[in-house]
Amino acid sequence: MGAEGTDLGSAVVLITGVMASGKSTVAELLARRLPRAAHVRGDVFRRMVVSGREELLPEETAEARAQLEMRHRLSALTADEFARQGWTAVVQDIVLGKDLSRYVAMVRTRPLYVVVLAPSAAAVRTREADRAKTGYGVWTVDALDHTLREETPRIGLWLDTAEQTAEETVSAILDNLSAARVETG
Repeated sequence: MGAEGTDLGSAVVLITGVMASGKSTVAELLARRLPRAAHVRGDVFRRMVVSGREELLPEETAEARAQLEMRHRLSALTADEFARQGWTAVVQDIVLGKDLSRYVAMVRTRPLYVVVLAPSAAAVRTREADRAKTGYGVWTVDALDHTLREETPRIGLWLDTAEQTAEETVSAILDNLSAARVETG
């Protein structure tokens, strides 16, 4: 099933994980392997807010929470619209903890596939050190890893990608789509 040209048809695939887990790269590569796909980047909706934006911090505010939920709704609506038009929408965002169940409930399209990239905290620290952009600051790798492993429901396909290339991860996703499929919201 990991072959080039796999067609998921009208579907939504959510790729989530902590910062520096490989979401952007994997989502882009997955979308390129599909014959008719869009890459929906959740962070684009965050960056659309040009004044009044509140970043989600470990001590979250009501406004930061409301903005995160709006971002998730916008990406879910966008993904649903792509799927309604016959595309596979590959959504990439940080959707952890209770937000994962909420996000699954927001997406109306079925099939919906959820893929959680879960490399070890050590692998994430190495990746973060090796990349040009910096995702961590007030958040720590260990704090987000804790949220991922201890607070995020086991929905969809969870992949330990610490020893995988991005291409190997995409092949693992395509080879294990049945495990990623979520039937209900």
